[in-house]
Amino acid sequence: MTEETWKLLVADKKRRQQEAIPRDWRIPPLPVEVLDVRAVPETSGLLSSRELEITDTRDVNILLGKLATSEWTAVEVTTAFYKRAIIAHQLVNCLTEIFVERALARATELDEHLKRTGNVVGPLHGLPVSLKDQIRIKGLEATMGYASWIGKFSENDAVITQILYDCGAVPFVMTNVPQTLLWSETYNYVYGRTCNPANRSLTSGGSSGGEGALIGMKGSPLGIGSDLGGSVRYPSTYNGLYGLRPSYGRLPYSGCVNSLEGQDSSPSSLGPISGSLGGIQTFMRAIISKEPWLRDPLCLRKKWDEDAYRLSEHGNGGKLCFAIMWDDGDVVPSPPVRRALETTKKALEAAGHTVIDWQPLKHQELYEHLVSIWMAGALSDIGATTAATGEPRLTSMSPSESALVDTGVHYTAGVSAYELWQVQKKRIALREEYLAYWQASAERTSTGRPVDAIITPVAPTPAPPHGMTKISTYTMVWSVLDYTCCAFPVTTVNPALDGKRPPHTFLSENDKENYELYDPETFKNAPVGLQLVGRTLEEEAVIAMTQIVDAALMQMASS
Repeated sequence: MTEETWKLLVADKKRRQQEAIPRDWRIPPLPVEVLDVRAVPETSGLLSSRELEITDTRDVNILLGKLATSEWTAVEVTTAFYKRAIIAHQLVNCLTEIFVERALARATELDEHLKRTGNVVGPLHGLPVSLKDQIRIKGLEATMGYASWIGKFSENDAVITQILYDCGAVPFVMTNVPQTLLWSETYNYVYGRTCNPANRSLTSGGSSGGEGALIGMKGSPLGIGSDLGGSVRYPSTYNGLYGLRPSYGRLPYSGCVNSLEGQDSSPSSLGPISGSLGGIQTFMRAIISKEPWLRDPLCLRKKWDEDAYRLSEHGNGGKLCFAIMWDDGDVVPSPPVRRALETTKKALEAAGHTVIDWQPLKHQELYEHLVSIWMAGALSDIGATTAATGEPRLTSMSPSESALVDTGVHYTAGVSAYELWQVQKKRIALREEYLAYWQASAERTSTGRPVDAIITPVAPTPAPPHGMTKISTYTMVWSVLDYTCCAFPVTTVNPALDGKRPPHTFLSENDKENYELYDPETFKNAPVGLQLVGRTLEEEAVIAMTQIVDAALMQMASS
């Protein structure tokens, strides 16, 4: 194949995408100097006051309540979010597949069913849901950022898509990802770069960066991403959202396209992203209620556990003991992230909970083992895909190819099966050691239980400038341990509060580079969030404990 092969495919795909945007929903381009574009939908003149009211409704459960009572129809809710999604796309480049007529036809069917029967189709009736561009929708492409997959139309819906339809949802857009998904930013040769709505000079995160940017613009009430090493948590945190990384197999993955398929030692998980923590809970409960293990053999047979959500194993949600990890032993967080940790500690203590310190255990070793598992065959996996068209493999997310950033993940030629087994064997030993370490924390708590949850940064800085994301240890360690995590927003960068501090004794070269990267004016307006880490398959408890943390933060902010 010649270089022209993949470029011709990209040109055709971009043309088709542009033609799918209704002309009445187009806006004039803004100067690149305009960085914060979150208010543009309100001033664009394209959204009516009712459409603004609909899309400004962050609480998914309020949306669902109004849809169930026909106060708002599925058609008008879908139209409102679609218009805002298209506006968002023109500002931050977040969408891939646009199919307005199909989504509105689905919404019309739902309205007719409710009018005819008086009953909703399911627990997500009428809710527009955005999907990361790896979750197949029948008849549409899921390129996953590969030019080589343009023109491959999905013959079937992914299992999660099927269940969304069964729940009454309206899948309405697909969102941008980086080529291969194996990045913490979002850029590919097909659709280009997705930017952060709060500051377009910063990344939206990755690999679910299109979801993060779209929901950050209020262009979708809830979306589905995936998380291999932080790909739900980065976009959630970088865009001021909530995002759940469930343990492997809690949600069905069957029918999605992916990188590293067949690698099942440390696979990725699908997870919801939303501006509404209640929406995260409602989504998980709805999907699990449809018994996805009957459609996906790798989905765990585990029903929604209401006792676990009531925190029956965590003192019934009374006085909890949280641990805060101030740094991971390799990189010290920048001032706004440190402030978020301090704020969260104060809020929890004011709410009557105990907070202790958490010392990281072999986090760098855990990180290196996960990288080794991925790199055992990643180069061959990517090469097998790109060879079809001659599409080059991206080696940086940097806007300037001359300014490559060492991401710390280096592709290797691969290893033998036996060598991989030794890495996996060591990973098991590390997981056993961390489990014992967590259990032993009971000696340091006042509850008689081990620490209920750990609160840590998602990244050592807020969303970095494009091409500058390097540190991923804060998320990847929990992935290799398969611990359930939930990202939550805390604050935004305030140069008056988050000034650069004097240099400290650097823990590593990464720490030095992270310190040098931070400048409060560069990161101005960037959302700042954290993650709550529970144990394996503790989705219900992690959601409930994140709600407790969120309520404590809101209470402190209002007092």
